[in-house]
Amino acid sequence: MLDLGLTPTNLKDEVLGKGLDRRSFLKICTLAAAAVGLPASAGKLMAEQAAKGLKPSVIWLSYQECTGCSETLLRTSHPQLDELILDLISLDYHEALMAPSGHLAEEARMQAMDANDGKFVLVVEGAIPTADGGIYCKVGGRTALDTVQEAADRAGAIIAIGSCASWGGIPSSPPNPTGAQGAPQVLAGKTVVTIPGCPPNPYNFLGTVLQYATFGTLPALDEKGRPLYAYGRTIHEHCPRRAHFDAGRFVQQYGDDGHRQGWCLYKMGCKGPQTHAPCSVEQFNEVVDAWPIGLGHPCFGCTEETLAFKVPMHDTVQIDRATPPDTYAPIHAEQGKASPLAAGVAGAVVGGVVGAGLMAAKKLGSDAPDSSTDGED
Repeated sequence: MLDLGLTPTNLKDEVLGKGLDRRSFLKICTLAAAAVGLPASAGKLMAEQAAKGLKPSVIWLSYQECTGCSETLLRTSHPQLDELILDLISLDYHEALMAPSGHLAEEARMQAMDANDGKFVLVVEGAIPTADGGIYCKVGGRTALDTVQEAADRAGAIIAIGSCASWGGIPSSPPNPTGAQGAPQVLAGKTVVTIPGCPPNPYNFLGTVLQYATFGTLPALDEKGRPLYAYGRTIHEHCPRRAHFDAGRFVQQYGDDGHRQGWCLYKMGCKGPQTHAPCSVEQFNEVVDAWPIGLGHPCFGCTEETLAFKVPMHDTVQIDRATPPDTYAPIHAEQGKASPLAAGVAGAVVGGVVGAGLMAAKKLGSDAPDSSTDGED
């Protein structure tokens, strides 16, 4: 197994040795709890469980992917957060992170599954090829289809991390010669928590795992298996550029005045109105604006199977979930014509204002001293 170096007796010493006091450690657990909509007390309980050594065993299987989901879990802005994530879970198998390789790695996986049969968390990263019996991805001489089905039958919870594992992602794009599919499709009939994103926010994964480890439950899910706390609303609903959208201020081309001033990117093809994800309210690795819209590029819709890698990047999408104001300014404002009645009313108003101005001028003129008598007695 992958030895992460923490035991129930030295957890506190190790945390302090990494430059983190108890308050900082509790903060990390509280953030993870908040990510799944749990109160701060749940974060405290998570920390206490970790201190007792009650860390969930995680079997992490990697298939057709770029390892970006693992990287987002590790490459965090906090200097020790990557280590704390590994300390809060017992990562017993991960091809990219574990020291053993070859048959030793496969033995470690089987040992972890035997020791935690029915209780471990199975994490699937990457799409699973199904064409030609799944021969396009093999580990230890076995296909991805074999290993994922074997592990899923013995797991306590199954999590598909990233868009590739959630619904196929890039590998499933047409013409999809390998028959790549997501874990929910391959493991039909089983509850699979999907955390799509390219990559997803690491706290969404950590919070889900810790909720299962602490309470034995999974977060509420939508019809696609996505946690509602993170994917229940669209990016557009909480976008920091939403005020510009409502006011009809749109970027026309990259580098124009509107782009430099942070105007709405909807006309540039932003997929935020149809993308369910927490990017606009949950910063990646605590770095402000570390996401496409924050950097000045339209949302690509990476969490949505119907958008990512299918709809051209700069095509405009419809507004699926309109929120107040229910109507919004069009990209191109309509140029209407004034009616005769409106013109008449406007003329009367303007005439009245002009007439009042002339009368005031006459009065001011009559009250002013005659310049021809200046200096005379």
